[in-house]
Amino acid sequence: MAIVTLAQVKEELAFTADLGATDDAMLTAKIDAAQDHVERLLGYKIETQYGTAPGQEPIPASLRQAVMSLAAHWYEQRGAVGREAEAPYWIEDIVSTYRGWTF
Repeated sequence: MAIVTLAQVKEELAFTADLGATDDAMLTAKIDAAQDHVERLLGYKIETQYGTAPGQEPIPASLRQAVMSLAAHWYEQRGAVGREAEAPYWIEDIVSTYRGWTF
């Protein structure tokens, strides 16, 4: 399950109400891909560490922001090549502070 909603990503992108459901399927796919990418960088599924289960801390706002911003970035840069297509550098900065390090 995604840790950010379609509505949150639309707000991040400053979508207006007149756009309706335009690109909802694409945005949902970008959200899923962004969360998968962040979780691969973390080395664990976000909802196994954080959430609403007893004993779990809430999902950190910065991880939500990383997923939301990455999904929005990929939406805005679809079709881009080269440096424009690269994820913002600070996504990895956020993720690294929560990464599950093992040796």
